[in-house]
Amino acid sequence: MASRTLLEFLSLNRSQLSLPNATTCDGAREAWALLHQVLPTWIIVICVCGLLGNLFVLSVFLLPRRRLNVAEIYLANLAASDLVFVLGLPFWAENIANQFHWPFGGLLCRLVNGVIKANLFISIFLVVAISQDRYRVLVHPMASRRRRRRRRAQATCLLIWLVGGLLSVPTFLFRSLEAVPELNNSYACVLLHPPGPWPLARMVELNVLGFLGPLAAIVFFNCHILASLHGQAEVQGTRCGGPTGGKTTALILTLVAAFLVCWTPYHFFAFLEFLYQMRAVRGCFWEDFIDLGLQYTNFFAFINSCLNPVIYVFVGRLFRTKAWELYQQCTPRSLTPVSLPHRTDVLQHFWQN
Repeated sequence: MASRTLLEFLSLNRSQLSLPNATTCDGAREAWALLHQVLPTWIIVICVCGLLGNLFVLSVFLLPRRRLNVAEIYLANLAASDLVFVLGLPFWAENIANQFHWPFGGLLCRLVNGVIKANLFISIFLVVAISQDRYRVLVHPMASRRRRRRRRAQATCLLIWLVGGLLSVPTFLFRSLEAVPELNNSYACVLLHPPGPWPLARMVELNVLGFLGPLAAIVFFNCHILASLHGQAEVQGTRCGGPTGGKTTALILTLVAAFLVCWTPYHFFAFLEFLYQMRAVRGCFWEDFIDLGLQYTNFFAFINSCLNPVIYVFVGRLFRTKAWELYQQCTPRSLTPVSLPHRTDVLQHFWQN
């Protein structure tokens, strides 16, 4: 483990694929031993589920070789981002299993951490873009028909990938291998920032740009969507919790709830880490609490990459219809059951271009 002195003078970043603090505090040895034994296995499980889910999503969208509509462009980019994201998880699992000794060399230290950092932002920004897209379709349907264009969606996705790449530049530049005496001089993949206000800049980047800002946008768009659906239900003489409105309401609430459950704990501990660096909180309890918390909440944040294919795609009836059509194309006609009836409902309209 890295000493507190190393943390203070080298600005070691523990929040992504990095070390915990090691100190004279010995009360958490059993907790760390449990983490080294249990967490790598679950990370590999998340990696496998994320690979299978996102590869299936991309195959449904891309194999038919047709033009994607606006919603599908966003969803395909989200699946691609999550796919790249989970590819870095085996390295993180091996790093934890080796008690934070990085065995893959300096180049992969920079590359793996930089790609994970970039896709952390890309995935969250794409969630905002999808929420905005649904907001335009359901709240301003007439305007969306004039303004929603494939090129605009493609340009938005390209911009998101560029911004995510730019936000990961410090990780590419400052990540390196460092021999840590507390790890028997084993080489760990650490983030060595130059002197300056880097802790504050990192907190603003991670907590504000990577969580609070996107969260505010997601809540804004989805609250207006729920209000619009409720108003439409009253006009039509139905209640919002009916057979159609209830499904759509549950879907929207699931989107927001999954985002909060997966990402809030991680950003909470990242903010506590900033407070510790600024000496606002001190002591062995806080040190162990923050270090262990960051490792476990990283795991919960990564789960979001597996949930996205389920929440954003599999729940939508339109995607299930497209998956069924792809299955029919790839299956001999003699083995294909009778086609499912194409029933129009709110969820289908929810994803239409």
